[in-house]
Amino acid sequence: MTVVGPFGLSVQDRDLTRDVQTGMDAVEAALAETVKSDVSFITITASHLIEAGGKRFRPLLVMLAAQFGDPYAPGVVPAAVVVELTHLATLYHDDVMDEAPVRRGAPSANSRWDNSVAILTGDFLFSRASQVLADLGPEAVRLQADAFERLVTGQILETAGPGPDDDPLRHYLDVLAGKTGSLVAVSCRFGSLMAGAEPWVVDILTQYGERMGMAFQLADDVLDIASDGHESGKTPGTDLREGVPTLPILLLQEMPADEDDPADARLRELLQLDLADDDLHAEALRLLRKHPALERARRETLRYAEEARTLLDPLPECPAKAALQGLCDAVAIRTM
Repeated sequence: MTVVGPFGLSVQDRDLTRDVQTGMDAVEAALAETVKSDVSFITITASHLIEAGGKRFRPLLVMLAAQFGDPYAPGVVPAAVVVELTHLATLYHDDVMDEAPVRRGAPSANSRWDNSVAILTGDFLFSRASQVLADLGPEAVRLQADAFERLVTGQILETAGPGPDDDPLRHYLDVLAGKTGSLVAVSCRFGSLMAGAEPWVVDILTQYGERMGMAFQLADDVLDIASDGHESGKTPGTDLREGVPTLPILLLQEMPADEDDPADARLRELLQLDLADDDLHAEALRLLRKHPALERARRETLRYAEEARTLLDPLPECPAKAALQGLCDAVAIRTM
């Protein structure tokens, strides 16, 4: 059994393993080349997150989706470069907005240099993604523009927060669909489209990508509470400490208070406090791990993954389909 890609995705077919690995290697080389600038400082800052590594989840989906057409078609690798550059650019900007000191185990660009450098580097990556995209034709440009509009809209919705008449949970899911689902969906669309897959196949894979983007982001919400930090790669309860209302918290707030359960009352009390205090944070994390809201969050995450799996049913049986189904299994494993 060979492992290819993030999340321990297992691929048993040698030909698929070879094709995907060859494509991913080409993407990695192209990323390093595309961010080079005549200004050496820009090359350093633009290479910062590429060299820090990452899952390369979106390029992987491009490669797997391309298997439903010609995986060697000339537009496949450039399309994967476009989606990864776009993703990386958003990370530079996210770190400024979140004042994050670390990204992928290394100092974030804003902490290593400053906010201005981080923002401008993100802009530089967007410009390079656009240059690559221009060679893929007007349809690709339109698809990327639509996805990018959704991504930015999701970020603005998150920044603005829900309005007085908005359902906080619905608002949160809309944010995730924009910020995460949009780019994952277009990754699947680009891979299948550039490979010349049938239009109905392209549509199915696009819908699959939308659901999987949501599933993996929601799995991160569960991991932030449930994991010991090794799986998620960050300190457990980070969102909780920062007062970010993720899926488990929003589901808890929807649930009626259990007046017979002191732990439920105490947890709700803690969530109104500043959890920057280590002792209060540890207590809230312990109570939330035992609360039914966390199990509800798991079930909701698995529902998105199962919807993604079901969408694949009409596709012909092949190793790439099995690999995409394996990503659905990976969500289940991550949320256990």
